[in-house]
Amino acid sequence: MVTKNKIYGYLGLCMKAGKLAFGTEAVIESLEKRKAKMVLMANDCSDRTQKKFQEITEKHQIPLFTIGTTEEISKAIGKDNKSVVSIKDSNIAKEIEKIINGGDTIG
Repeated sequence: MVTKNKIYGYLGLCMKAGKLAFGTEAVIESLEKRKAKMVLMANDCSDRTQKKFQEITEKHQIPLFTIGTTEEISKAIGKDNKSVVSIKDSNIAKEIEKIINGGDTIG
């Protein structure tokens, strides 16, 4: 749970810095413009949404991770009903990937 909280903290930081795209259309646009460094998707997305983002992130060779629920992601970024976000900051994307892969479990 501590690792999830760290990830949500990074999402909030990205939001404040303007380095986050949220919602289906905005995330797709960030991928197509090659701004996205990582995509995070909620566990409770529809199967159609999950398939769509698996295909588009593979096409653009951007890492895709499934984490938390729509409610948790939405709360972290201060928006309602957002289940997909893309991170446009490479340093924060690397930190989140490190946390997800278990490289930063202390603290």
